[in-house]
Amino acid sequence: MTTSSPVPRSDDADADRLKALLERAATGQDSQAWSDLWTELYHNGTLDVAHPLVLPTLADMAESGKADVAASALHLAGALLIQADQRYETRNLRHQYTPEVTRLLDAANQWRPVTADRNDYCHLVEAILNLEGDIHWAEDLIWGVVSEEYELECPDPDGCTSLWVILGERGFFSTAEDYALSDDDVETLPLHPADPRALEGLGRRLYDLALTDGHEDVAHALTHAFGEATCPECGQRLSVVEQIVARSS
Repeated sequence: MTTSSPVPRSDDADADRLKALLERAATGQDSQAWSDLWTELYHNGTLDVAHPLVLPTLADMAESGKADVAASALHLAGALLIQADQRYETRNLRHQYTPEVTRLLDAANQWRPVTADRNDYCHLVEAILNLEGDIHWAEDLIWGVVSEEYELECPDPDGCTSLWVILGERGFFSTAEDYALSDDDVETLPLHPADPRALEGLGRRLYDLALTDGHEDVAHALTHAFGEATCPECGQRLSVVEQIVARSS
């Protein structure tokens, strides 16, 4: 009589792969592990985001003393939660892992005031907004602050044109052409930043956080993201953040 080892079930194999990837990512020395986690949890969904290993382990990483590991864990966790909200039109994943989401948020807010790099800080704020789950367009808002530009649409009902809103080292203006690919003669129109004293809601909150945390340049960029731009085609003034929301919906 002969015996053979049982063939591993696919869900066991997935659990083993997930565990191995998380362990590699936690070392802080394996960028490929993070890339694979993003691909298999977020982009392809080949691994189950609701698996008991995912959010608890990411929360453990966020509470570690390794800044890079914590930042990566918070970014992924926030993205996974907001994607689940949108994909299933429920907040079941958040409710299932309420203690872990609380831990992740607490860790994010502890890392926030000590994060000196501008872009790392922006991505951490994005993670906080995603972990809170009150808006679904944090990635698009923060992407423009990091890349220093938004590609938007004029809200004219007849369909006017696409426009680029530039905010950063190149200046603060709108243009009808991709400024990064155009020559120096492209027509530009100055932006109209929001008065910080008049900011309300999310704009006020993010502006105050950036100032409190020592990121004055981020706060300045946010006044333009929550301000107005002028369409180079029709001359209409438009709310930048409203068009970010429209493009994200």
